[in-house]
Amino acid sequence: MQGSANLNLMIKAARKAGRSLVKDFREVENLQVSMKGAGDFVSRADIAAEAIIREELMGARPNYGWAAEESDAEEGKDPTRRWIVDPLDGTTNFLHGLPHWAVSIGLEFKGEVVAGVVFDAAKDEMFVAEKGAGAWMNETRLRVSNRSRMIESIFATGLPFGGSANLPASLRDLGRLLPVCAGVRRWGAAALDMAYVAAGRLDGFWERGLHSWDVAAGVVIVREAGGLIEPLTPGGDLLEDGALICGNERIFDQFAGVIRSDR
Repeated sequence: MQGSANLNLMIKAARKAGRSLVKDFREVENLQVSMKGAGDFVSRADIAAEAIIREELMGARPNYGWAAEESDAEEGKDPTRRWIVDPLDGTTNFLHGLPHWAVSIGLEFKGEVVAGVVFDAAKDEMFVAEKGAGAWMNETRLRVSNRSRMIESIFATGLPFGGSANLPASLRDLGRLLPVCAGVRRWGAAALDMAYVAAGRLDGFWERGLHSWDVAAGVVIVREAGGLIEPLTPGGDLLEDGALICGNERIFDQFAGVIRSDR
């Protein structure tokens, strides 16, 4: 894929941060971690990766805005453009030695995510997309699955932890969905769940309690692979609501109907 200068910059930043994270991942037992809240850990590796990404992106585009998990948001001199970054999506997996986590970088232009990168450094899978240019994983063009029957489809979600207020709603979702589908997966990294929908590995994904940096890159990757993505509450804000649903075009209405049926 021949990407724009901005997309190439994002790929470079993700690779550099990914190399740093892989190094720390090999020594995960020695990482010092601190509690950032119930069930939500932050590590030195996470903060170091964000610093690497920030240096690359803001060094090249100092006028852009900035929103990231481990630092304060900043308004840029250019109010139309903003980097949205999760340096380590899947922190809990990382800290438990599970090789399923990613660097996620989105570029927002006038309120729309126009480029996204999700880098699974442990598996060396780089998912990228740019508005109008398709979605790719390494050198392979991505396309959502074409399954149209719920009973043949598998879906992914995030399950609440540590006393989250979303637990009752999530249990109701599962109670309706599990009897009518081929399975539900809980991988623990929303950015990769969305990339997997784009790659056709999953037929759909939904989750509550997300942040803009969890999903920004995934939004454009899913769309450019031919998928549909909406706020969980129709008419809501995709990045700011913290709850979304996505899937292939053939299954989306059935899937969304099951998840939204108690709304």
